[in-house]
Amino acid sequence: MELTISHWLYGLFTLFIIGTMIFRKGVVLPTLLGTFIVAWVYNGSIIDGFKAIFNANLVAAQELFSIFLIITFMLALLHSLRDLGADKRMIQPIQKMMINGHISYFVLVVITYVISLFFWPTPAVPLICALLVPAAIRAGLPVMMAAVAIALAGQGMALSSDYVVQVAPSLSAAAAGLETAVVADRALILSLVAGSVAILLAYMMYRKTIRSKDNPIIEVELENMQSLQESTNKAHTNNLSAWSKIFAVMVPLALVGVVIYMVYEKLLSGRMSGLEGSDGAAFVGGVAVVLLLLSTIAFGKQHSLDYITTHITDGFVFAFKAMGPVIPIAGFFFLGSADFSGSILGKEESQPAFLFDLVQTSQEFLPENALLAAISILIIGIITGLDGSGFSGLPLTGALAASLENGAIDASTLAAIGQMGSIWTGGGTIVAWSSLIAIAGFCGISVMELVRKNFLPVIIGLLATTILGIIIW
Repeated sequence: MELTISHWLYGLFTLFIIGTMIFRKGVVLPTLLGTFIVAWVYNGSIIDGFKAIFNANLVAAQELFSIFLIITFMLALLHSLRDLGADKRMIQPIQKMMINGHISYFVLVVITYVISLFFWPTPAVPLICALLVPAAIRAGLPVMMAAVAIALAGQGMALSSDYVVQVAPSLSAAAAGLETAVVADRALILSLVAGSVAILLAYMMYRKTIRSKDNPIIEVELENMQSLQESTNKAHTNNLSAWSKIFAVMVPLALVGVVIYMVYEKLLSGRMSGLEGSDGAAFVGGVAVVLLLLSTIAFGKQHSLDYITTHITDGFVFAFKAMGPVIPIAGFFFLGSADFSGSILGKEESQPAFLFDLVQTSQEFLPENALLAAISILIIGIITGLDGSGFSGLPLTGALAASLENGAIDASTLAAIGQMGSIWTGGGTIVAWSSLIAIAGFCGISVMELVRKNFLPVIIGLLATTILGIIIW
């Protein structure tokens, strides 16, 4: 593959964006500028450069809208439950388990990992954020630490192994010409090591921010999390307390029922039940909407026609206000993927893969030493994860693993290491334009700040698991 000026420009802007993130500055400006210049140079037309800016944002919005939508529906449901007073009743039993912030952190880790291992994090996040995070905050866990726990356990440790669904190890193994089971087994061990190191390191780094239950900041964080001001809606029922109790029981039971049904489908149908990933999120979102309808009708009767419109509007406003800056960032990195570049550049017949071409060209310079080869494929996995997917780079890391195999390290280990780098990055722990925005959205925090909190624990965890992989295999 011969690299063009557009490839080098894309690489330079990528490095500049990463540097900007490290220095805790906004990256929307360089991503928009980078999209314009790369498209202009590639097409040789400044008009096409202008059009590419719009197309990149449109493509990114289309890809990410499902996340915005589920944030909207879950927040609308929480707004409706707050009208009834059911939100506080709902988490009272869970609060008994979460004695303090320290225990709450690890409870979130365990529950997130188990649910995400079966159904991927996308449908798990709204369930956990709706039911468990408010209880954890009331126990003294800062909302940022709660978000870190969910991201590291779900988007990182669970998704990077993908041991139950096995889409990720299948992609890695197919590209490397290996058995899926071998890659899956090694990826599971490596993911547990990386996850354990990252989760414990994050706890040690941020444990001093854990507060007592009576700290006034707790109420502030709960309000920010749900994006709720005091409701101005007037109850039109004489049984508000009864309805509050009913929905405080009904909503958790419904969401637990969703999990039970998904587990049943998993056991009945095998590896792919049809309710993983986006399908599972759609199922959760649909149930949330029906609960929203029922709770709004119970509270407002005929006035629910107006109330539900307000709840959904408020949900959309919050989702776009909190997550909107991610769209131009995602647009730039989608430009680097062959899956989207044709639509962005207006050249469906020619779909350059700027990011992957740069990585593939570096293959001939990769070392044959076991340690250097493993570190190299980890870095390549991290770079391919910058597109915000985590899965799209697995065929490349799998193919490179096969070509770098030598007497000191085998292809299955290298493929599993590349899978760790790609999914921990793009699956969403250290890039803001991934599904990480769902966690930040539900928790009412800055997605860029969450990326910064995750960055050091994740990188150290990945390095630790890479070194361990070399030693034990």
